[in-house]
This record gives sequence, C-alpha cells and structure tokens, in this order.
Amino acid sequence: MASHWEEFYKTHLPPTDFEDNRSLLKEFCERHNSTGERIALVTSGGTTVPLEHNTVRFVDNFSAGTRGAASAEYFLEQGYAVIFMHRTKSLEPFTRHFNGQKFMDMLELHDRGPNTTITVKPDSVDVLAPVLANYKAAQETGKILYVTFTTVSDYFWLLRAACECLGPLGPKALLYLAAAVSDFYIPSSELPTHKIQSSVGAPTISLQLVPKLLAPLVSLWVPQAFVVSFKLETDENILIAKARDSLNKYKHKLVVGNMLQTRRQKVVFVTPESSYEVLLSREQMINGMEIEDLIVSNVVISHSNFLASFKY
Repeated sequence: MASHWEEFYKTHLPPTDFEDNRSLLKEFCERHNSTGERIALVTSGGTTVPLEHNTVRFVDNFSAGTRGAASAEYFLEQGYAVIFMHRTKSLEPFTRHFNGQKFMDMLELHDRGPNTTITVKPDSVDVLAPVLANYKAAQETGKILYVTFTTVSDYFWLLRAACECLGPLGPKALLYLAAAVSDFYIPSSELPTHKIQSSVGAPTISLQLVPKLLAPLVSLWVPQAFVVSFKLETDENILIAKARDSLNKYKHKLVVGNMLQTRRQKVVFVTPESSYEVLLSREQMINGMEIEDLIVSNVVISHSNFLASFKY
C-alpha cells in the first residue's frame, strides 16, 4: 500500500518544465560536488493550492520569501554554492534590496536623443555597488542556481528532484527549508477543469492534509545531509515543544523556531540536545543588520560541527 506522499506523486503531474529543471539541478550538483564544495538548498516563499485545473483562483499564504532570499546571500558569503528554490515572483537574492520603486529612484535619465544614457545617482552608488558586485560574483562563478515553483505540487516534484541530485554529496549537502508550504490541498482528481462560476452559488471545498515530506526526505532521499526546518507559531508557549516534536518525529538536525510577531528580531534554535535563542541587539538593528545573517552563521557552525563528527 502506497504511503500518503507516494500517493501524492502518483496523482499529481510534475510541472511542465520539470525535466529542464532536473537537468539543471543535476549539472549544478555534479559540478560543485566535483570540487568538494558544500551546497545549500534554500527553499523560499509560499506555495499555492489551485481551485481549478485551468487555474484562476487559488489558496495562498502571506510569505514573500524574505527569509529565504536574504539567507541565500549569506550562504554565498559563507562559501556555499546555493540552489535557490523559490516561489515565482517572490523576493530573490540581491534584487530584494531594490524592490518596488527603490531601484527606479536610484537612477538618473540623461535624454540626449539617440545617445540617451542612464546613470546611478551619486548618493546611491555606495548602496548599489556592493550588492551588484556580489550578484556579479555569484553569476560569474556559477555559485547560484535559481529554480521556481508556484503550486504545492510543483514544490513537491522539484524538492524530490533536488534531493536526488544532492544525495551524492552526503553530509556536504545542507537543506534550509524556509519555504512556507501549504498545510492543506485539494486532490487533483477533485478539481474542476474550468473556472468555478459564481452563478452556481458558493462552492463547498474539501481540503486534505498535505503529506509531510520531511519523513522520506530525511530517511530516504538525503539521509546523510544536514537538514534544517522552520517552525512559525503565534503562541510562544508551544513553540519549543512543537519544534522538539518535529525533531523526534522526523529525525533531522535542527529546527529554527520563530514567532510571527518577532521573527525579524529573534529566533530559537532547537536541536535534539538543546535549545538557544539567536537575536539581534538594538545596536545591530540600528546598523541595519539582518537576523538572517546571524541565523546562517549559526547554521554554518552547526553544519561544520556535523561534518567534523560525521562517520563515513
């Protein structure tokens, strides 16, 4: 009898560009594994749950991919190659700094007919230059691979493919599962083909629990990897207990717990043996430091300790 997650794959088709993405993942992992590099898979942004096969309406969540996009930059700074698996149109490394009007406000237009030029305003150069330099370095060295998903089904297929490609790295692979994955979905067999018509009245929608992929991921797909998951709660009294339950159930290495109200300033690291807070000081916040810088630094230390103690 197939498990819940196996049944999900049997009843949901892969995204149309799946084979192309699988080839890119395979090439990226093989190239960086051949040089002994560590690879971090960073998942980021939210997944959608379609209400129709020809999707017009869907269930979504509020995640903009802020944590994942920032963390990917800090993993690059720490020397990792990065697979950035993110929701289409969510925040991305580097460009996240200039979202919306910010980038346009940094530019000046010099209209000279056919010789029109665009320059960066002098007071914006110090802001743009280091971000652009880091972006160029990541691109020129091939240290980052961008892979996009939209639906929870897309995410499932791409995550398994990424794990298959990361498996040969053993403990050098780090999975940083920061995406806000839907908890509920509508089975493909129960979706209407076309847009739900309001003229027939309000539909009754039956949701099912999304399979927990941490179980096969840790035990079957990348059993030697360093796997980090995230736990978001609104009740501080249950945060550590829920994180500990997850570790006991799935046997991965680390849960980063955060409260909805304070997630930009404080998180708690929960391991099988202990828990400790990581938080920004007031001075660090004033100086523009991001909590993701501290999170990634602590994760890298934990990964290094894991590698040092790993028994081949």
